[in-house]
Amino acid sequence: MDISIREKIQIEGSKITVIGLGRSGEGASRLAKYLGADVFISDSGSNDELMEQSRLIGSNGIDVETGGHSKKIYDADLVVLSPGIAQDTEIVLTAKAKGIPVVSEIEFASWFTDAPTVSLTGSNGKTTTVHLLHEMCKIDSFSPALAGNVGTAFSQIVLADLKDKPSDRIYVLEISSFQMEQIVHFRPFISVFLNITPDHLDRYNNMDDYIQAKLNMIQNQGKNDHIVFNFDDPILKEKFEGVHPQTHGFSILGKGKTMFTMNVTKIYDEAHATLIQLDQLALPGRHNLANALAAATAAKILGVPNSRITQVMSTFVGVEHRLEKVLNINGVTYYNDSKATNVDAVKVALDSFDKSIHLILGGKDKGGEFSQLLPHAQNKVKEIVAYGQAGKKISAAFGDAIKLERVSSLRDAVEVCHLRAVTGDIILLSPGCASFDQFTNFEERGKEFKSIVQEINLQ
Repeated sequence: MDISIREKIQIEGSKITVIGLGRSGEGASRLAKYLGADVFISDSGSNDELMEQSRLIGSNGIDVETGGHSKKIYDADLVVLSPGIAQDTEIVLTAKAKGIPVVSEIEFASWFTDAPTVSLTGSNGKTTTVHLLHEMCKIDSFSPALAGNVGTAFSQIVLADLKDKPSDRIYVLEISSFQMEQIVHFRPFISVFLNITPDHLDRYNNMDDYIQAKLNMIQNQGKNDHIVFNFDDPILKEKFEGVHPQTHGFSILGKGKTMFTMNVTKIYDEAHATLIQLDQLALPGRHNLANALAAATAAKILGVPNSRITQVMSTFVGVEHRLEKVLNINGVTYYNDSKATNVDAVKVALDSFDKSIHLILGGKDKGGEFSQLLPHAQNKVKEIVAYGQAGKKISAAFGDAIKLERVSSLRDAVEVCHLRAVTGDIILLSPGCASFDQFTNFEERGKEFKSIVQEINLQ
């Protein structure tokens, strides 16, 4: 299949292999089927949930295999990758060697819509910021849809739009580095970069490879497109000099020329009109000031009025699994920060509290340096309970600096903290790791944490 010219790509009658049966894989397969392709899905997993999912998809005339990848995956005109499949795996390299184009699910979906896209990436803060921006775009002149690395696959939204044809559609996408690894034509109207810190170093050879994957997001942008980036980030501020798109910075430190500026009491615009008083912001924490400024800048480029931006900033209280207050039980407060899948996200979580913390770390190691948490944990973390595959590495990183216990499961970790916490303490799940050793995703991990807490409350 020739995919060099987007407008000439022919899907009807083609053979498409989708690798990975998660949300992205299912969305891409249903979209390809609707467009008239012969679709084959292959997933190496074989758990009960996956088998039920494959049965449901198979009932729609899509061929599915689980438990491994057969050679049938190469009987294809195109391969679409779910984000969990690394670009250097044998199946990807073999497909390319056979001359089969390989694209990401985000790339594939983008071929079938011309609606403007705002794509947002960063090591931390993505989910909060895309939700902020999505809310800001809920005005009469827009019909915003939230998708990508959060909640709903881009392909699923595009498929629904091909059927329903909504007017004034705008896509707000959360984008991970994985989703930008196989990009050909994907072109956002606005690209937003929140920050770059070490992450996914279990997947990339080094930081440069990780950064480049993020920067693939701008490779097709032109002079009428926009880049919004964090002036305060030492990596980002050097990456956008001399690029074709229009660039716009945001800063909580007063750096550079920005659409919105912050002082000790308020945020104001270029005309020095007050946008919002800082004490009116619904989301606490300096990190959320940066998130709010990023969202506000993108919204302003889109033409969202200041009044709507202010309204959202003053009412939006956060998203599930990101410093989510679960319950207070006998004076002990439980927080679900399952979305914190890297060390820098845990730093942000720890800096958000000043009380005695029982910190739950663990999961699948992503190559982070847990010792970097020490300055943020000392004098406020009573103990660390480490669980899962990364438990041994976490224990070695802290040594005797902080009281630490290793357990096998998340349930064990919560129960240990529950037994030791006293009135005024905080029990914080902020794992600093991927969830894939014991859970399908961070959402499932967060829901399990909340379920365990609810059980404790009923005891």
